[in-house]
Amino acid sequence: MIDQLQTYLEMFVNFMNAGGIVMWVLFVLNLFLWYGLGYRYLVLKRGTMGNIRRQIDKHIKRGDRQKMRGLLDYAIADALEATREASRLGLKVKNHIYDALFPYMTMISKYSTLVKTIVILAPLVGLLGTVMGMIETFDALTSGSMFSQGASISGGISKALFTTELGLVVAVPGLILGKILDKKEERFALEFEQIADTLSTKDAKHEI
Repeated sequence: MIDQLQTYLEMFVNFMNAGGIVMWVLFVLNLFLWYGLGYRYLVLKRGTMGNIRRQIDKHIKRGDRQKMRGLLDYAIADALEATREASRLGLKVKNHIYDALFPYMTMISKYSTLVKTIVILAPLVGLLGTVMGMIETFDALTSGSMFSQGASISGGISKALFTTELGLVVAVPGLILGKILDKKEERFALEFEQIADTLSTKDAKHEI
């Protein structure tokens, strides 16, 4: 088992070294990308079903007995507490709710810029690696060292294209999953607005 792992590790290192330093840069970018995607996936879990008004009514009726299933439940609980506090202190309710929801707004957008930046950057870094590989290939061709070592032009170009391939492999899944998670973020932002509007209305009607 250990021998197999060592063999696979050596194959991986040889593959990465074949494309030069740019391959390792893309590998690091890939790690950052999947960390950001994983974080956003876990945070953007809604956790609870049903519309906002119904969830708010459940929290009002059950109070501390309401089971917390996800981000939305915690946001409603904090917003409800902020509404009661603002009403008790005579403050503007909606602004107080927005203050309570601000950490959640920050949380749902965290690493969004990182993901988008890597998705744009990865193919460009891959292209840079290909250009560098092509320059090295033609320099070797000009000096004749490629033929003296028994290498071929096609082999050198093939190695140069490794980085472009890896750049696309990094970017494409990040682009697709990033768009899906951005849609979830937009939905959460709209639901936070609904929470603020609904609680403000209920407070005005003395239903809380």
